[in-house]
Amino acid sequence: MNFQGSRRRGEDGIAMVIDFLLSNARLVLGVGGAAMLGIATLVVKRLIERAGRAADDEKVEQKIAETWEELSLVSASPTLIKKGIEGVVMKHVAKAARQQKADLSQQPQTSSVEVQSKPESKPKKLQLCVLSLQERLQQYYHTRAALAPHEVRRAQSLALDICSEIQGFLHSRLPDMPLGEMSLGGSLLDDLQVVSADHACLLVPLQLEASLWRLIPGEETLLTHPLHWMVRRVNLEYFPRGRSYWDRYLVGGYLSAEAVVNMFSKAVMETINWPSISSTLDCLVRPVLGGPDLRIEIRPENEAGAMSSDQSLFISVLPLLREEDVVLTAQPELTSPWVNAWHLSLYPWETQRLTQLDTAGAGYRRHTLKILKAVCRLNPALRPLEAAPLANLILHLSDSESDWSEISLDVRFQQCITELIGYLEHGALHSYFKPAVNLLSGLSEDQVDQMGFMLYCAVSEPEILLI
Repeated sequence: MNFQGSRRRGEDGIAMVIDFLLSNARLVLGVGGAAMLGIATLVVKRLIERAGRAADDEKVEQKIAETWEELSLVSASPTLIKKGIEGVVMKHVAKAARQQKADLSQQPQTSSVEVQSKPESKPKKLQLCVLSLQERLQQYYHTRAALAPHEVRRAQSLALDICSEIQGFLHSRLPDMPLGEMSLGGSLLDDLQVVSADHACLLVPLQLEASLWRLIPGEETLLTHPLHWMVRRVNLEYFPRGRSYWDRYLVGGYLSAEAVVNMFSKAVMETINWPSISSTLDCLVRPVLGGPDLRIEIRPENEAGAMSSDQSLFISVLPLLREEDVVLTAQPELTSPWVNAWHLSLYPWETQRLTQLDTAGAGYRRHTLKILKAVCRLNPALRPLEAAPLANLILHLSDSESDWSEISLDVRFQQCITELIGYLEHGALHSYFKPAVNLLSGLSEDQVDQMGFMLYCAVSEPEILLI
């Protein structure tokens, strides 16, 4: 019996065990158990490949030891499985490994002539993946994550046109409404948008009289939520109701974010002549009605006047309040069911902090963030992870790691994967600026299991996230 035949018998034995386990994994072990079993399968596969390339028993034992060390590292990582499942998986994997080792120990010694006559076969991994992880990350950034400059300019131009149209309409229709200068905001303006330029924010600042209104931090309200602030009307005994334009949107002595959004929905979304704007901009412009937010869709047209195949651009209209570095937005979808609550936006603080850190040390934190955002957006299992948890993940990691240069991109990327697994296992990723806020609280158990499985696979094979 030659070496190839012995190896094939070992593979068949392991394949039978793996097929049985995988076919019953979800039923018997649950979602988390299936995730752990998937990792164990990858490790057994690597054990077979390494053992098959070994020249003698001594190297076989060395490779087997290395593989079990890797498995122990994976097992030591945070897991999302039920109690006791690890032992079940290890039992079957160990049995398959012993069978493989026994077959290898019985193989006959092949002559040096036979060895030299066989063509040298390169591992499949080396044939398919000739780039290093560092090179793959840079390639992924330029081909998948980063936006083309002309695409960004076009999206910004369309958003600015809509901004001008809305501002002109409000000034003519509601001239007494105290509003500041409207502007664009969000990831499109800050060069943090990835994959496609398909969304932007139109910021509509409300001007409040400093002597009549007071912003109440969320921790000081009955809601006690750090991100749910309230705006109280003060000095009513000296300046009765009606002295401020915004008094008409009071609910229980507080400025209601929901009432403000409803007003803009009627004054802008349901009143503006959108077909006229569409003909002016040579694209279809229409409001997205029926939701709690204020959104406008822009669909470009081709030269023939038909709808283009290009992706639509969605613009979110955000009424907001500013006081020094505090930005409160009227977003009922984030503060429901509290009609008086305003959302404290941490995005400006997070973006400013990342920029400061990168500028001070020529870092690639924003670069890494854009890669992570693209990975999550293009991977269905990771899609529930939004930009805020990823940005805070990098900010937390920056406290312990100071080297974020270009040459460390691959190391930091793998660290982010490992750290994210730990946060998912604990079910909490606290905000960098508001530690009481858990940025993972909106994820379901099934979503966490699916993300955990994908990220566990990426611990040993990070390239699977860059496909």
